[in-house]
Amino acid sequence: MTWFFLSLLAALSLATSDALTKKFFSNLPPVMMGLARLGYAAPWLLSALFFIPWVVPDTTFWFAFAVALPLEALAFYCYMKALKASPLSLALPFLAFTPAFIILTGWIILDEKVSPGGLSGIMLIIAGAYLLNLSKTRDSLLEPVKAIFKEPGSRLMLLVSFIYALTSPLGKVAIIHSNPYFFGILYNVSLLILMIFLLPTAANTAPARSLISIPLIGLLLGTTVATTIFSHMLAISMTNVAYMISLKRTSLLFGVLYGAILFKEEKIAERLTGAVIMIAGVLLIGCWG
Repeated sequence: MTWFFLSLLAALSLATSDALTKKFFSNLPPVMMGLARLGYAAPWLLSALFFIPWVVPDTTFWFAFAVALPLEALAFYCYMKALKASPLSLALPFLAFTPAFIILTGWIILDEKVSPGGLSGIMLIIAGAYLLNLSKTRDSLLEPVKAIFKEPGSRLMLLVSFIYALTSPLGKVAIIHSNPYFFGILYNVSLLILMIFLLPTAANTAPARSLISIPLIGLLLGTTVATTIFSHMLAISMTNVAYMISLKRTSLLFGVLYGAILFKEEKIAERLTGAVIMIAGVLLIGCWG
């Protein structure tokens, strides 16, 4: 059951890093928000190189790595933009669609059958997404659905969820052909380098020194991000991808609570209800999908 607790740790640390990013760095462009997260985590990642077992990656590793990395960069940019654009309680719950997309992509690409448990989980996730905007039914029954696509953070997180449904299995392949420590460090340091190359696109809207203006908060952010990375990689190496990702998606519940506590976001009761139902769907997929 070690993977179970590592997945929960990944969920809590991810939600915490999301809250810190939105609270202290959302005044920056999305590229710089991402650079703050990865930049402050980099010392932890690089220092870990002295303590991990090294491997000689094979061709399969590099293929999975090369395919996943640009997709991860796109997802990461959209993730930061979603945190910047919308309340946590409206953006983060849409990460629950990742396990549903994993089932659907397996059905479309590999002709894998959708089990009754998986289909039930997908329906619960859709129902929970509807309930996030339940109060809008006073205008029309379709208004909660329309609200999803009107909210930029919700739209972006749906895209992120779909991309993660592709990168999560690719990451598992890369881990199998290396080890979770090596892959986690190399993958995220490479993502950091990509963010640095993109920095000039954002430097004209915010000075780079903005990234180091609150070093203590940055240190805390880097610690939570590094914790997420290592606990994720370790957990996913120990169990089925769907199980691990499903449990990690409890981060959306922590995210909604952070939205209520730190940002005084509105309509938390209905958003929390929707989030709980979405988590129920995620767990149903993980256990019986």
